[in-house]
Amino acid sequence: MNFREALKIALDSLWANKLRTALTLLGVIIAVSSLIAVITLVNGANNYVAQKIYRYGADVFTVSKQPRVITSWDEYVMAQKRKNILLDDYKFIDAECKRCQSVGALQDSTGKVVYGTHSTDDTDIRGWTWTMPPMYNLNVVQGRGFIPVDEEHASQVAIIGTDIAENVLVGENPLGKEIRVDGVPYTVIGVGEKQGKTLGASQDNWVAVPITAYQKTYGTQKTVIIYAKAGSTGEPLELATDEVRSLMRTARHDLPGQPDSFNLDTSDSFIGIWQQISGMFESVVIGIAAISLVVGGIVIMNIMLVSVTERTREIGVRKALGARRDDVLMQFLIESTVVSLVGGVFGVILGVGVAQIVTLILGFPSSLSMWSIFVGLFVAGAVGVFFGVYPARKAAQLDPIVALRAEL
Repeated sequence: MNFREALKIALDSLWANKLRTALTLLGVIIAVSSLIAVITLVNGANNYVAQKIYRYGADVFTVSKQPRVITSWDEYVMAQKRKNILLDDYKFIDAECKRCQSVGALQDSTGKVVYGTHSTDDTDIRGWTWTMPPMYNLNVVQGRGFIPVDEEHASQVAIIGTDIAENVLVGENPLGKEIRVDGVPYTVIGVGEKQGKTLGASQDNWVAVPITAYQKTYGTQKTVIIYAKAGSTGEPLELATDEVRSLMRTARHDLPGQPDSFNLDTSDSFIGIWQQISGMFESVVIGIAAISLVVGGIVIMNIMLVSVTERTREIGVRKALGARRDDVLMQFLIESTVVSLVGGVFGVILGVGVAQIVTLILGFPSSLSMWSIFVGLFVAGAVGVFFGVYPARKAAQLDPIVALRAEL
């Protein structure tokens, strides 16, 4: 018996027991779909994080009071005991760092923006030095960005996100309009390009003002985050980070041999931390998917054993008519493999669909990789072969005389 004939017999047998076949598919479908969905979402998150971090440039690093990503309570407590990084620290780095192409500083808080009868809550209020918009790679699509004079004179001017332009200054040209940010009037001089949503949260609900104007409202003692651009990666980045670390330790009177009283982070450190977190999450879910695959494989084995018992007389007739052990083995092995592969195909479709639904509803980024589809199908097929071998061998080893005596 050739492969095509064995495949036709296997498909006819599966089609004759549609409900049983469908129930057998469920375990494989659930396992493969969860595997595909998780890989797609984690890939999307990794790409998003890398894109957002490298949007500032791979040669940009930050100096902050506490780590941008805190992984333990002890780390948080230790960071809170540190002195705040002040605007004077930024000015010192800006003046003294010879290997820094550009230096900027950021402060932010959440506040309310009002224009006429329209307002928005939970708006990200940013205090920026004039160098920050270019360092953020922020394109001002209307108007202009900040200039040194805005920062020197604490000018009450603002750059706004598209949410503010569309939802607060409804239907008006935003340039030149006066908005109130936590009760303080600012004149809009620019509108940033649209950033979209992440995890369902808009990235365009923000207002940026000169950091000196920001501090007139929110105080000068709040910690700032210093951004520095080295100009290129590799050795220039290492030399710039070393210089800034030395300058900060000097400014903050850190004793030799003592740890830094601040955090200096590069884009690689952000990505490394994120990949550790996403890797742990991915491992846990893949582990759960593996358990589901094993359960699905056991279900396949159980159903195939039932099928062998039900078709004992059929196997006896086929052997009496000249079918060899290898023919019977191939037929049942094909049945279990086909069930797994069909379950894998449906699992891939369902997994991609789930990932896309999560992206549409929550705004969580997703990115489908072709290798994950091949892995899902390969694993599904492997499960069918592995768990189908025993029932297939049992069918192949049946004695034709004993099989023919079996009751229908």
